[in-house]
Amino acid sequence: MRNYIIKDISIINEGKITRSDVYIQNQRIAKIAPQIDIGAGAAEEINGAGKYLFPGAIDDQVHFREPGLTHKAEIYTESRAAVAGGVTSFMEMPNTKPPALTLELLEEKYALAAQKSLANYSFFMGVSNDNSEEVLKANEHKKDICGVKIFMGSSTGNMLVDNYLTLDRIFSGSELLIATHCENEKMIRENLQKAIAEKGEENLTATDH
Repeated sequence: MRNYIIKDISIINEGKITRSDVYIQNQRIAKIAPQIDIGAGAAEEINGAGKYLFPGAIDDQVHFREPGLTHKAEIYTESRAAVAGGVTSFMEMPNTKPPALTLELLEEKYALAAQKSLANYSFFMGVSNDNSEEVLKANEHKKDICGVKIFMGSSTGNMLVDNYLTLDRIFSGSELLIATHCENEKMIRENLQKAIAEKGEENLTATDH
């Protein structure tokens, strides 16, 4: 396995810019110091002068569409694009096909990522009006699941959550991070019907949505 040493690179980290050498051994950063000498031929040398080195970014909301919607995207292609842009970790949303509404379906996504992803990964569990019991079971796996995603406005599949008892049970009982779309579905539908009545459905534009 090839090792690398990056010489005289400007490292951006924790609000500071520091010029240093970076030694990468067995695909991991082994040492950062102003001057690193590991001997001739021990690593491929890269001239970092005039360049910047950033920590890997974390994208906490992605839609990689696998399983079920891979004509749009898939874990391999999107994680490859992420890494090319400096994103080394991602958290993926549950609106796939089928949506990730059970621990079993969530485990299947983790298994796919283990085979295909080029970046670090985690997945949100989805919520529907009738899977709160399954969501609360995820408390036992909170170290492995990045969070729970609730759509209070329309989403794909059956992930609209407009039952207040379901919402109360999850907000009071879940030990995971909860991410939400907080739209008012009743208001959205009323405004849509009003716009259709005034303009006709065929005349609606993007601003009406």
